Amino acid sequence: MAKQRVLFVCIHNSARSQMAEELLRQLAGDQFEVESAGIEPGKLNPIVVEVLKEIGIDISDKKTRAVVDCMKSGKIYNYVITVCDETSAERCPTFPGIAKRLHWGFADPSKFEGTRQEKIVKTRAVREEIKQRIEVWLKI
Repeated sequence: MAKQRVLFVCIHNSARSQMAEELLRQLAGDQFEVESAGIEPGKLNPIVVEVLKEIGIDISDKKTRAVVDCMKSGKIYNYVITVCDETSAERCPTFPGIAKRLHWGFADPSKFEGTRQEKIVKTRAVREEIKQRIEVWLKI
């Protein structure tokens, strides 16, 4: 059976969508071909790189990419999942084909304030929320 294609989208492809991509790949990479992209791609969040490394996922060499490039590729996605706030999710383009669109809103690590350690703690919490949401989704 062919793997289902999933695209996670957030604003900058620097944190939430990257975490979701790698967590789904870790949890069910045998079932899904998974990618991520951003509406306005930025730079990878170094704290996200760090908190993923804590659980054995290294994204330090990854680059961010634009959602419009995914559209131009002509790929058909089974699921396009926005992981940003709802207002930003509305800016995500509609993909051709059979894509089912889902929205899972999570806090944006790039907006966290406080000390570096406080930001790490908050980003870990988002990582765990994303992981739990994926685990629930996989059971459906």
